[in-house]
Amino acid sequence: MILFLLKRFMVFLITLFGITVISFSVIHLAPGGPLSPITDFNPKITPEYRERLVKMYGLDKPLYVQYWEWLKKAAKLDFGRSFSPDQRPVWDKIKERLPITLLLNFLSLILIFMISLPLGVLGAVKAGSWIDRILTIVVFLGYAMPSFWLAIILMMIFGVKLQWLPISGLHSTLGYEEMGLLEKIWDWTKHLICPLFVATFGGIAGISRYVRNSMVEVLKADYILFARAKGISEKEVIYKHALRNALLPLITILGLSLPGLIGGSVIFETIFGIPGLGQLMWQAVMARDYPVIMANLFLVAVLTLIGNFLADIGYALADPRIRLGDKH
Repeated sequence: MILFLLKRFMVFLITLFGITVISFSVIHLAPGGPLSPITDFNPKITPEYRERLVKMYGLDKPLYVQYWEWLKKAAKLDFGRSFSPDQRPVWDKIKERLPITLLLNFLSLILIFMISLPLGVLGAVKAGSWIDRILTIVVFLGYAMPSFWLAIILMMIFGVKLQWLPISGLHSTLGYEEMGLLEKIWDWTKHLICPLFVATFGGIAGISRYVRNSMVEVLKADYILFARAKGISEKEVIYKHALRNALLPLITILGLSLPGLIGGSVIFETIFGIPGLGQLMWQAVMARDYPVIMANLFLVAVLTLIGNFLADIGYALADPRIRLGDKH
């Protein structure tokens, strides 16, 4: 088991190194640069002043030197200072916005599994019926519907036409401080309904289909037929025997869900004006703020690889054949 974990950890480090090298190179090879918004449209900027800015940000050094300096600082969670006019430390910006993004993604992850598991089980038990066909249509709609389009439609219907829900921010800007605790909770709830719906709709479609297909295969197994032959109730067969075995492949899905949701946060946080990590990433890309972009990519890469690592551990604990097979 220890050898298995050491090998997976080495893969973790090598993959993370490769991701940072490719990301750093691609960002710097893109047209334009971080100084373009400042210098290209300002006639008062002289070539001498532009040269001083280039040296101040270290952009005059070879690319491999810039990367090495960034890597040494990133190992200490020091991502430098933002290229934006405030020039604040990048890590301070991330720490301000990360809790909001994690809260939204934690809530959406709970909703995804609370809704998708019963739907998947229902689709498997009713396989081939009209219920299963309806669920299949909903799943394909969830896969096919772009999240940004869904967000705009929800804003138009419930925010603009019906005016039932707010369309931006996490809470009201006027009178929020004077609200009581229950009023504040209700205000937050109204602001989060649309973003959480956008964040969970596609996830529910994918997870429910995954559970359904896994359950269909498990229900055909011999030990399920044996359990039914013993006279065990259908409810116990489904939820105690079949579902527990069908959920084993979901270990990988669970490990990869959080990074995927954080990546999707860029869309709905930007559209709904939520001051989270996704909105910060979008603003950094538009401003070509290299330190902020790299810090966000590094964070998402680490979360993705940690998810993979935890999934490997979960698989090894759940199925000894995996860690024993690693020796051959």
